[in-house]
Amino acid sequence: MNGEDASVREVLLQLREQAEAQAEALDGDLRNLFEASRSSNADDEHDPEGSTIAFERAQLTAVLDAARRQLAELDVALQRLDDGTYGVCEGCARPIPVERLAVRPSARTCVTCANRR
Repeated sequence: MNGEDASVREVLLQLREQAEAQAEALDGDLRNLFEASRSSNADDEHDPEGSTIAFERAQLTAVLDAARRQLAELDVALQRLDDGTYGVCEGCARPIPVERLAVRPSARTCVTCANRR
């Protein structure tokens, strides 16, 4: 592994650690919300003062799903680094610009191929 791959790996591992911590925290928040809603007799569907428990649950679930997807994308990026295909577009097999990888380290496609989706 060359020095550039090692620094890319370090960045990907740091991002993965952050995504994993976020997913764990969100999962805990969601469990706490479920527990709180079980022990509450509040009629949240008709409460004009705030969002419903169902809305909060849906919002937390969506953010948790996004964190899990990010975690999976980072795992794929690490595998691609191991395979020697990191930074190569899956669509056209051209190099993914360094600027795109700096903004989105788990990118699997160049901007042109991403726009085709």
